[in-house]
Order: sequence, then structure tokens, then C-alpha cells
Amino acid sequence: GWSVNLAADLMQVVPEIDIKELVDYAAERNVGIILWAGYWALNKDIEGICKHYAEMGVKGFKVDFLDRDDQEMVEFVYDLAEIAAKYKLVLNYHGIYKPTGLTKTYPNVLNFEGVHGLETMKWLGEEHDQITYDVTLPFIRGAAGPMDYTPGAMRNAHREDYRPDYSRPMSQGTRCHQLAMYVVYDAPLAMLCDSPTSYELEPEFTSIIAEIPTTWNWRRCLDGSIGDYVVMKCVSDDVTYVAGLNGNTAREVVIPLNSILGEVAELYCDSIDSASGYRSVTFPCNDFLCVEMAAGGGFLLKVKKK
Repeated sequence: GWSVNLAADLMQVVPEIDIKELVDYAAERNVGIILWAGYWALNKDIEGICKHYAEMGVKGFKVDFLDRDDQEMVEFVYDLAEIAAKYKLVLNYHGIYKPTGLTKTYPNVLNFEGVHGLETMKWLGEEHDQITYDVTLPFIRGAAGPMDYTPGAMRNAHREDYRPDYSRPMSQGTRCHQLAMYVVYDAPLAMLCDSPTSYELEPEFTSIIAEIPTTWNWRRCLDGSIGDYVVMKCVSDDVTYVAGLNGNTAREVVIPLNSILGEVAELYCDSIDSASGYRSVTFPCNDFLCVEMAAGGGFLLKVKKK
């Protein structure tokens, strides 16, 4: 929406938008601006476009609509990664095939889509089962590398209550199912997919998401079964997170807290009242913890080091 529609020219900015003013305004608040761009327009002059917007203070591009993996497209992906690195720009490859190791050479490439992500809830019918997909994903596509799944839905519905709605979309599964994705799914460039007003209305929940690291010292799967559930443990410096994603059958999982170095644990788990609700509990970090996950549910456990 920032460049002239259908012009396929990223140097043509709509008159109502002053990108430099926005970049400067954001920088004063310690926020970096990333521009969403179609690959076709970007490929017309990768060097010129990267140089122009880097000098303006833009931090990178979310590149979309690549939609194939032939030799010509793969060449573009590598060329853009190299040129963007030259200008110290980060990249999020959206609308792309799954990652194949590019980030090892170009760590400025932070994320890839290549996944049947949350945006599909805008239009898929009631018969679609995204919940089972969510707990299959970590074992298949997730093994290939970072995923731009775009979680964070604030309108949540149990499977039987889900309806597609393009303007006010909802997720399948609970609020804690969404919360757990920020740990279970690897995404160095995390996403808040809902509207800003939705997060402003729930500042406590928004702050929980904001505190979750986007990179980890190490990640390990503690428990799970493909298509049923997954429990992931992730460590980042002075904090440990354990998160669970559940499929369509309610279940209880056991977490060995005595293996986590910390004094106090914070648990966010499914509410018994509604899909969009959640419960929070704080308790000493010792012994074992039994967590009940609703059908399509999840949990997030946070433990800070002593």
C-alpha cells in the first residue's frame, strides 16, 4: 500500500505517504521500518532500490509473491540476499518456497514463508483443519528452517465455532495455542498478525508476547507426536520457555521443572470459559508440572534464572 498500485515500480511512492518522515519518526522510538515489496518490482533494479532505501534509513524488505522455485527465481533470491547484505538490509522472504540453507551464507535473511500459515484462516471453510496442521508442521516444514507463519490472532474460536471472515478473521484453537507458536515455531523475525487496536485492548497479553525472545541459545523438543501435539523447550540467556501446542484431542502433559534452573515459574494456559481467554499462574519452580491442554489448545511456561 505504500507504492503506487499496479505500477510495479518501487520508486513511485503514493503521494500521501512520506517514507522518510515515517522512518525518522520510528527511529526516534527505537523502531525500524521494513517495506513490503513484490518480487517483480524489486527485481527490476535490486541494487538501485536497496541503495536508495538503505540511505533513507529503511531496515529491509518483506519480499512477496515469488511463488515458484525455478532457476530464475532461485537466482533472484540469492542475488537479493547478497545485495541486501551489502547495504545492511534484512530480508523476510514471504510467498516463497521452503528454506534450503540460504541463511548460513546470508544471515541477513531472517525468515521464510513456505508454509500454509495463519492468513489462510481469512478464507478457508469450516471443513478445514488448521489445528492438526499446526501440530504436524514442527516435524516437517519446521525442520527446514525459519517459518513466517504469522501467528498472534486475537479472535480465537474452537474448531466447531470457526467461520472464515476476511475482514475480521479468527483462528482455529485457543489464545494459548497462538501464544505457544512464538516458542514452538522458529521465526527470528516475529509477527503480530492482528490489528494494532486488538493488542491495545489487551496490553497484558501483548506484553507477554513482546517479552518472548526471537532467537535462542538452543531449542529442544521435549515431547510430541506428529499430528497430535508438540512440547518445545527453548533457552535464551537468562530465561527458559517451555511451550505446548495441542491438536484436536484434549490432553495432559508433564513438565520436569526440576531440570530448569530458576526460582519462579509463570504459566499461561487455556481458559475453561472461552477460546479467547487464558489463565495465568505463578508458582515455585520445582518438582513436576502437569498441564492440561484443551482441544486445539496450548500453554506457555516462562522461567527466569536465579
